[in-house]
Amino acid sequence: MTTALQATILVLVAAGGLAVVVTREPAKQAAVSSIFGLLLAALFFSYQAPDVALSQIVVGSVAVPAMILLALAKVREGDREREGSGEEP
Repeated sequence: MTTALQATILVLVAAGGLAVVVTREPAKQAAVSSIFGLLLAALFFSYQAPDVALSQIVVGSVAVPAMILLALAKVREGDREREGSGEEP
C-alpha cells in the first residue's frame, strides 16, 4: 500500500515529467530535468531504495543535465564560429 507521502511524490513526479516535456528551451529543460531527477530520487527513497536514490541523484540530477549543458555550449560555440566565418549551416 502506498502512503500519502508516496502518493504525493508520485503526483509530483508525474507533474515533473510533464514539465520536462513541455519546456522548449534546451537550457531550461536541463534545469527542469535536474529537478525531475531529484523528484525521482525522493520517490525511490520513499520506497526504501536509498542506493537507487543516490544513484539517481548522481546520474539524473547532476551528470545528465551537465552533459546537456556542455553539449549546448559546444553547439553554440560552433554556431558562433560559423557565423564569424560566413559559412552556411
